[in-house]
Amino acid sequence: MAFIYQPIPWFIAGPLIALILYVLLRLGKSFGMSSNLRTLCTISGAHKLSDFFKFDWKQQRWNLVVAFGVFVGAVIAFQFLNVEAPNINNDTANDLIALGFNSVNKNYLPTELFSTEAILSLKGFLVILIAGFLVGFGARYAGGCTSGHAISGLSNLQLPSLIAVIGFFIGGLIMVHFIIPIIF
Repeated sequence: MAFIYQPIPWFIAGPLIALILYVLLRLGKSFGMSSNLRTLCTISGAHKLSDFFKFDWKQQRWNLVVAFGVFVGAVIAFQFLNVEAPNINNDTANDLIALGFNSVNKNYLPTELFSTEAILSLKGFLVILIAGFLVGFGARYAGGCTSGHAISGLSNLQLPSLIAVIGFFIGGLIMVHFIIPIIF
């Protein structure tokens, strides 16, 4: 049973995000997803290999519930909602088509990057491996991930989060305009 899903309007989603951040702030918590990876690594025994993973992970159980909720929400959306591909700007679509992305405005994720065939190719595997390393390194170096800095850090008026978000955008622009054309 699927139905066409329309995104929640910004004037509803924005206040809901603000409400969640307010509750987290009142509880003395901060939002971010990369901290879940650290917690999962600690649970898996990484604390035996690195001091970075030596902390009381049980204090972060609430954050694991958030990650689980993201996973469950994704499964529900995939199984029960017919999420239409977003229509992107025509100039951007033409640029992507010129790079060989024929799934523009047809699929939510580009099949040229995320299909099983693409990921299992040597090029696809290397792209995912290097991208994963860079994202992991960047999240650790920046002291948090994009969601933590952009949503939680900026709402708390933290200057390091502003600097990190500016860096994320610069990195994204460099990737889109210089690196992706080389790779594809």
